[in-house]
Amino acid sequence: MNEGRAGPPGGGLLVSLRRLIATALELAQVRLELLGTELEEQKLRILAALVWAALGALLVGVGLALFAGFVVLLFGEGYRLQVLAVLTLVFLIGGALALRHAGARLKTPPGAFAASVAELVQDRSAVAPDESVERHSP
Repeated sequence: MNEGRAGPPGGGLLVSLRRLIATALELAQVRLELLGTELEEQKLRILAALVWAALGALLVGVGLALFAGFVVLLFGEGYRLQVLAVLTLVFLIGGALALRHAGARLKTPPGAFAASVAELVQDRSAVAPDESVERHSP
């Protein structure tokens, strides 16, 4: 009568539980790999932005120094100190504004880990298809 079963009578539940745990662990592993990939992408994006920003800052700095020298030399002897003071003030204010803007840009960008969040929302909706999942989606 029990010819269709492939194990002892209590083994079916244990085998199903093991499969469920194996599937949950595999799902967690895939999600962690996705998160690691997204972390790597964010790191490379930030590094590339910093390299380009450093190159741009270097070139702009050289250009501004040459321009400031040019402007100072355009004015007569009596006005060179005043021109140098005004240019110094303009450069300091511009540098402070640029640093403030850079600090604001380095805060968490919108959409960071969006793929991981979307996958987790999809997983939650597959497990418990109620409306509580939709409230927490991004």
